[in-house]
Amino acid sequence: MDDAPHRDPEHADHVRNEAEADAVNEASHLSARLVYHVVLREGEEELKRPLAALAWAGLAAGLMISVSVMGKAVLAAHLPDAPWTTYVTAFGYSFGFLLVILSRMQLFTEDTITTVLPLLTHRDAATLWRVARLWGLVLGANVAGAFLAAAFFVHSPALSAEAATAMGDLSLKATSGGAWENFWRAIPAGVLIAALVWMISSGDHEYFFVITAFTWLIAAGGFQHVIAGSVEMAHVALSGAEDLPALLARWFLPVLAGNVVGGTAIFTLAAWGQVRQEVER
Repeated sequence: MDDAPHRDPEHADHVRNEAEADAVNEASHLSARLVYHVVLREGEEELKRPLAALAWAGLAAGLMISVSVMGKAVLAAHLPDAPWTTYVTAFGYSFGFLLVILSRMQLFTEDTITTVLPLLTHRDAATLWRVARLWGLVLGANVAGAFLAAAFFVHSPALSAEAATAMGDLSLKATSGGAWENFWRAIPAGVLIAALVWMISSGDHEYFFVITAFTWLIAAGGFQHVIAGSVEMAHVALSGAEDLPALLARWFLPVLAGNVVGGTAIFTLAAWGQVRQEVER
């Protein structure tokens, strides 16, 4: 007598199909609705963080984003003056963003999407107040950190003479242009940072390559990022090349406005529009 268990063909097909379904679900990309919920949860967690924690995380981000400016300066100091140099030195710009984002520090331009989604979801005065408080605190801490980092580079011999000269030249170039030009150049950077946050929240991408590619494009395209650029603005002001009030009016405020328009008014509202009907049912 055969004691081996009899296999039901239908049962075998069912098990196989279940296994295949699980494999498909695991391999599938997250839908826009699920990515929205991931970013929403992150934003709600940020809005609940203690103010002291936000301030320290923001200060750390402002300090560490200076690695982007340093990276560009070091590369520029060792490369010839050629048409392709800009595209190579732009890779140095990615270093600070990799450090800040992967270390989970608090960067203001990331908050133009993460903390806005809770506001669009709840639409109440309490959430609006928490978003405004977080934006003000993180922006102030980021800029304070940027000034501390710039002061270090201006008043210390940390960089070689060639790199120090390159940093000064790059900072002057980055903060040049009129207010309207700086505003328009800041919009694409705001869009790219918000898109970066959305993409890495989907879990479908290697964070290193996404962050590097998007921030390289910001630098290579000459677009303006308010926090990394604040290091350059502070360097220009502290080295005496231009007065700070003039820089605030011509560079900082237009770039801040452009980043917010790009990150919130364009990308975040577009992302919200594609999931609104699904999440409000």
